[in-house]
Amino acid sequence: MLTTTQRGSPVVRVRRTVVPLLLVALVTVLATPVAASRPAEVIVLPGASSAEGIAAGRGATFYAGDLFRGDIFRGNLQRGTAKRFIDAPAGRMASGMATDLAHQLLFVAGALTGQAYIYDLRTGATVATYQFGAPGASIINDVTVTKHGAWFTDSLQAQLYVVPVSRAGVPGPTFRTLAVSGPAADTSGDFNLNGIQATPNGKTLIVAHSATGQLYTVDPRTGASAAIAGVSVPNVDGIVLEAGRLWAVQNFSNQVSRIRLAPDLASGVVEAVITSDLFQTPTTAARFGSRLAVVNAKFDTGIPPTADQYEVIVVNR
Repeated sequence: MLTTTQRGSPVVRVRRTVVPLLLVALVTVLATPVAASRPAEVIVLPGASSAEGIAAGRGATFYAGDLFRGDIFRGNLQRGTAKRFIDAPAGRMASGMATDLAHQLLFVAGALTGQAYIYDLRTGATVATYQFGAPGASIINDVTVTKHGAWFTDSLQAQLYVVPVSRAGVPGPTFRTLAVSGPAADTSGDFNLNGIQATPNGKTLIVAHSATGQLYTVDPRTGASAAIAGVSVPNVDGIVLEAGRLWAVQNFSNQVSRIRLAPDLASGVVEAVITSDLFQTPTTAARFGSRLAVVNAKFDTGIPPTADQYEVIVVNR
């Protein structure tokens, strides 16, 4: 935020000189960004004063937030359009967000307010609000949803907050605070814990740490954390996790790193770096098949930002 059993086959004799050439070609392919099969697209958030978070909805629908006003936009990648969906009450903010499509809920982190909000995706009505921390002492930065609730990060405190959600989709009236221990508990930077994702079974959380430029796993029962070895992502912000791969948005680096994670999540390797001339301090992303929708926060113009326009950039993943 702010901030590919070899089957039986004829024997083929290959000249030895061919093998090194094949290896060189392979290394070159792996080290060179793949040419885009589709050009990047721009979807403007009309009337936005800022931008930060994004979440995928049904089909081609996405939701994006106005960071400093708290408003929520609803857009469509196929149409390339967006419009204001929720006109948030004064005093709210909107950073990271996540959807619970089974229950038609949108969870939004409230950034500097220390709050979090839950909205009804059908009507835009506020379902619940929570005060996790005091304004100025907490920055509620991002959120991920599991079968049992929603987990929020705090960029100033070494702790996570979880809001339980019943099987019927009813958010609990109270929340629980989980103290984080281990390397992810570092609070020496201006912005620390940031993006967050949960494994499909909800038994492990992955958090991005902006100050250290690292990714960590967190046990949601104990708060114990461990570094994901082999991965360095300076200026990391929001993250996307799907099918053993993680996309890490690196805001002031103006790029998104695609990372292949080990099955045990103990290590990872950066497979590709996604860049675009259209990126301007991207903060968060949502995946839509072979495409990523990335929010331009434009923090390079200041915080609060002073750009004339804010948008979602759609690129190949």
